Amino acid sequence: MAFDFDALRAQIRATKADLHANLPDLHQRFAWMEAQIRQQVQEIQSLESVVPEFDFADLPNVDDARRALIKKRGCVIVRNVFSRARVAAWNDELLRYVHDNDYFAKQREKAGLDNYFGELGSSKPQIFGLYWSRPQMEARQSEELARLRAWLNRLWTFEHQGKQEFDPDQECLYPDRVRQREPGDKTLGLSPHIDGGSVERWLDPMYRQVYREVFTGDIAQYDPFDARFRTQTQEIPSPAVCSMFRTFQGWTALTEQGAGNGTLNLVPIANAMPYLLLRALLEDVPEDSLAAAQPGRAMPVKPEYHDLLLQAYRPIQRVYPGDTVWWHPDVIHGVEDHNQGPGYSNVFYIGAAPDCQKNRDFLTRLRPLFETGQSSPDFAPEDYEVDFNGRFTAQDLTPLGRSQMGYSS
Repeated sequence: MAFDFDALRAQIRATKADLHANLPDLHQRFAWMEAQIRQQVQEIQSLESVVPEFDFADLPNVDDARRALIKKRGCVIVRNVFSRARVAAWNDELLRYVHDNDYFAKQREKAGLDNYFGELGSSKPQIFGLYWSRPQMEARQSEELARLRAWLNRLWTFEHQGKQEFDPDQECLYPDRVRQREPGDKTLGLSPHIDGGSVERWLDPMYRQVYREVFTGDIAQYDPFDARFRTQTQEIPSPAVCSMFRTFQGWTALTEQGAGNGTLNLVPIANAMPYLLLRALLEDVPEDSLAAAQPGRAMPVKPEYHDLLLQAYRPIQRVYPGDTVWWHPDVIHGVEDHNQGPGYSNVFYIGAAPDCQKNRDFLTRLRPLFETGQSSPDFAPEDYEVDFNGRFTAQDLTPLGRSQMGYSS
């Protein structure tokens, strides 16, 4: 998608001028936020394991202290959501699906369609543009993930003055891709970033409302788990920019993997976004720049602007087949450059997207593509699976799956 960068730069200049005019205490706000972040960074650096975790069997009896830590870190590992035998069968079936449908040859034919990550990776990521394999869909419509995502959704404040921003107990299915990373692979490394919009966080009126305490109110009252206005944001349309509201991004481990295996890295600080927002308004950032944020791309986190946050950038602890990992949509994340392990490092990308009008609108666009095997709406239109054998179809949906896809019956 082509962008008018001259118009965008003019909009950035105007937005920053407006923000500056209403932020006479910018430097005091940033200094306060910097002190809060520095304290969390120091705490994280002192820990061996940085991501809170619990066993799926403990739902719904996770204690208040653990819930509070999850909200502070903005991430959690939930162990043993699926049995290892079930996940091994999914992994094997997915490998056959890729092989039997000659995915790699078709991928070479369509090289260049998916460039969302841009300069974040040193090479094209080994993330496959597949959405409709049976294993992916069986995991998405599983009762286990329905229970877990409802619990995660309820970590948010989703009701204000009698109005619900979303229904925490009803999920809208968001088809994302799959990662199959070979031993020794060096092509998947992704620099630290945030999905779900970049320049929009300053320019979009509803995103400005999400961060209202950061820009105009009491910054100490900012709550990253307050859902107000988040279901009304407008992202700049482009391949792979999520147009759904997600309470958590996530993935399900199909293989054992830990530090050194090309795993997920996080800055486990849920309230890091105010630091990023205010940092872009300081004098060393050009007036037509938002600290390297670009339209239609993931929001980058750069050493020249965000070194303090990157001091807390850490790999997650080791996970096993059937474990799931979840992180707040504003949490900084990336991928290790090199899978140095002896085995595959494979995951399903499955997040949490509760029912709201924004997400129902997405399902309206999604259903016809699902029925024909085309790529999910937010992603590059590679459409590999249109003629794939063994593709999951509407007839394979359970009643729960039909509900999550927005079918009326």
